[in-house]
Amino acid sequence: MDLLDTFWHLANFFAPAVVVGVLAPLLAKMLWRRALAGVRWSRMSGWAVGGAAVALVVGLILFGRDGKMATYGAMVLACAAGAWWAGFGPGRRR
Repeated sequence: MDLLDTFWHLANFFAPAVVVGVLAPLLAKMLWRRALAGVRWSRMSGWAVGGAAVALVVGLILFGRDGKMATYGAMVLACAAGAWWAGFGPGRRR
């Protein structure tokens, strides 16, 4: 496997985390417009993508392969926890 193949493997592995981590804060800011008005979308997305990516890596380590539904469920929960932390929780900055 050359460098370009390695890049595409990693990009495809982390793509679900990035998509879910970007869309979840966007939808949260649409639903709770007033409560999240002072929170930057990029901060919420960073926490959400980071949590989802960590869940994917842990799932890969635990199960030995990618694509398990338990890993994707953990990814969604970690994404929600990261977005909550930055938007409503102790990590909130105004």
